[in-house]
This record gives sequence, C-alpha cells and structure tokens, in this order.
Amino acid sequence: MKSRLLLISRMLGRLSTLALWLAGIGLVAMTAIVAYQVFMRFVINSSPAWTEAGSIMIMTWFVFLGAAVGVRENFHMGFDVLLYVLPPNAKPWLRAISDVCVFAFATAMVFYGGELVARYWSTRIPVLGLPTSFTYFPIVVSGVLMCLFSAERLVLRASGEPIDEIAADPTITEA
Repeated sequence: MKSRLLLISRMLGRLSTLALWLAGIGLVAMTAIVAYQVFMRFVINSSPAWTEAGSIMIMTWFVFLGAAVGVRENFHMGFDVLLYVLPPNAKPWLRAISDVCVFAFATAMVFYGGELVARYWSTRIPVLGLPTSFTYFPIVVSGVLMCLFSAERLVLRASGEPIDEIAADPTITEA
C-alpha cells in the first residue's frame, strides 16, 4: 500500500514539475510577446491587436499553474505562526487542517470556474478568435491540480509518511 502511495506521489511530483515548466515557458512567452508589442508600437508604429490579450491570457495560465505547484511544494498560506508556539504533536493536525482548507477552496475553484467556462463558451475574444472560456480554464485546471496535491498530502500524512519534515517532495528519503 505504501509503495503504491509513493508511486502516485512520484507521478504527482512529475505532474507538478510539468506544470512548473509550463508556467516558466508561459512567463518567457509572455515576456517575448510584450517585447514584440513594444517593438512594434514604438519602432514600427503598428502594434498588433492580439498581443495584449494573448499576453494576459498566458499570464493567467502561469499564475494559476504556479499557485498549484505552490500547494504541492507547501508554499501556500498556512498556520506557520501557530506552528512555532504550539507543541510539536499539534503540527500535523494544523497542517492537515490547512490542507483541508486548500482542498475546499480548490474544489470551489473547479466548481465555479467550471460554471464560468460553461457560461462563456459561446462568446469569443475578438482579437484572438478563441472562446472567452479560455480565460477561465486556468482556474479549473489549477483547482484540479490543487485538489490532487492537497489530497496527496492528506493521504501521505494519514499513512504515516513524514511529509511535514520534508519541505518539497515526500518521495525523497534522506540518507
């Protein structure tokens, strides 16, 4: 059972790494698009209409993917102040409560983001020609990833894995 949990955790770690890479590529792409827009506006004096909407859409993707990775890496907001003043045996409970709160928030992201995706599927972003729903897809994708990552932490903690002492990856064992 534990080996299966660790295998799933490794797969989620790879998914997290993929999301981080996609976010990084998005950041570079957005930077290139904005640089292209500035060049076209001030040097050529003809700014393309799609660059602003495209860079904003890419930015929403990398921000939400980065937030999901932050949940996996335990960089989200938590009860850190309380962890320093309460006894050590309270730490897993507080971290579990934090993970449950993240899971609940992420579930709401999936539900309400999904409603936005469904509601705006028939409208288009004029300069991109894409459905307006593409603006809201990052909320849903990030919410699903956050649910997976927070559930992973809860299950690993419940199985006795020492995930609270390991900052980023519960599948890494120290020598």
